[in-house]
Amino acid sequence: MPPRAPLVHIHDHALPDADFARLWRKVRALGTERLRQTYQTTFWFDLGEPTNVVEQVILALRPRVPLRRGLVGVEWWFSRMRTTDVQVDFHQDRDEKLALRGGPLVHPRFTSLLFMNSVRGGALAVTKALPCEDNPSLAPNTGDFDLARPKPNRFAFFRGDLTHGVLDANNQIPTGKLPGTSRLRVTLVMNWWGQRPTDIPTFSESKVYRSLALRPTPAPSRPGRVRPVR
Repeated sequence: MPPRAPLVHIHDHALPDADFARLWRKVRALGTERLRQTYQTTFWFDLGEPTNVVEQVILALRPRVPLRRGLVGVEWWFSRMRTTDVQVDFHQDRDEKLALRGGPLVHPRFTSLLFMNSVRGGALAVTKALPCEDNPSLAPNTGDFDLARPKPNRFAFFRGDLTHGVLDANNQIPTGKLPGTSRLRVTLVMNWWGQRPTDIPTFSESKVYRSLALRPTPAPSRPGRVRPVR
């Protein structure tokens, strides 16, 4: 029986080194801003004129995402957590506010991540199986996962309706907080949508993470008139 096709597609060195270094420098400069609300701090980008360094990166990564016809924009946010205390259960990405209002289940076309750093453990785990409420971290009843290890400038994407989660510092299903501590595992998460998810603000509307904003290019100065020498 032939092996199944991979669920996760990975591109290393996804950005030019200088561009990745600039992004990582800007992300580190956020410090602890909205660290506790990192998963609730999401933005919408319509793939038009970028207003911040992340949107520049999204446009640079766009050619790596397949079937781009019909994509209308990207919902993006930062995942920042310690692998000794994983803060997210296994889940499927969806139009969250629409679902909470009783609307239909709508998934993005693709989910993607740009890993910003290396950490102990913290692999991304992706599967076709559904989350299970009876298990720790809502882990599906399967051992059939595709894994992507965190590595700087590694871009990973997968189909937007697939179940995924983050493994702990020992690369096991999280069952609770582990002893000790670990550095923050930082990823830029980008969901590629065929329709705009409900009530997601643009970066300009949000008024947060302002250090990521692009500085407007000053207009060139007009040369002054030179008086003729007499």
